[in-house]
Amino acid sequence: MTDHVILLHGLWMRGFALLMLHRRMMEAGFRVHRFDYMSVAATQERILGRLETRVHELAQEADKVHLVGHSLGGLLALQACADDLGLPAGRVVCLGSPLKGSAAARRFAGMGRGGEVLLGHNRELLEYGFERWGGPREVGVVAGRLPLGLGAVLGQFGGDNDGTVAVDETCLPGIADHCVIETNHTGLLFSQEAARQVTQFLHQGRFDHSPGA
Repeated sequence: MTDHVILLHGLWMRGFALLMLHRRMMEAGFRVHRFDYMSVAATQERILGRLETRVHELAQEADKVHLVGHSLGGLLALQACADDLGLPAGRVVCLGSPLKGSAAARRFAGMGRGGEVLLGHNRELLEYGFERWGGPREVGVVAGRLPLGLGAVLGQFGGDNDGTVAVDETCLPGIADHCVIETNHTGLLFSQEAARQVTQFLHQGRFDHSPGA
C-alpha cells in the first residue's frame, strides 16, 4: 500500500500555504492530505481531536500514516502522537517547529493582551514546547538558518535562526534526526531541499547528511 502523509500548516496560515509541499510529496509517491485548521480560534482539544480522527480514517487505507508539520503544525503533530498511543504506524517530520519553545512567541505574548490573543489557544505549546520526545514515532526536524523574518526582531536570536525560530529551539532531545538547510521560516514550505529531506526521512528514518546534501 502507498503511505499516506498529512500536512499541517503553522500559525496564522491555512491549508493553501501547503500547496507546493503537497505537490512535491505527491511527486515522491505519497498520497497526500492537507489538514486545515483555525490556528488561533480553535481550541487545541478540537484540533487534536479532528487530527486523530483523520489519521485513524486514513489508516483504513494504508499501513502507515505520516505527519509533516510546519512550525505550530509540527508541535501539534507531536502532541497528537504523544496523547494517542493507539495511532497507526508512521513517522513525523517537523519543519522549523520550536519544539523546545519559542522565544519570539514569548516576547510576542509579553507585549500585552493583543499579543496573547493573536497566539490563540496554542499559546502555551508555542511558548514552552516539550522537554523531550519519548513517544512511539520516529521524529525528524528540518530547520532553516536564513535569518529573514519578523521573529528575528522579536526573538533577539543569538545563534543560527530562520528569521522566526532559532535552530537551537528545534533540537529536542529524543528525536531521531535533525538537519539544517539554507532557507527562512516560510521558505521551508517552498524549498525543494526541504521536501527532499522530508521524503528521505519518511522512507529511511534519517536525513541525507552526505557531503553536498
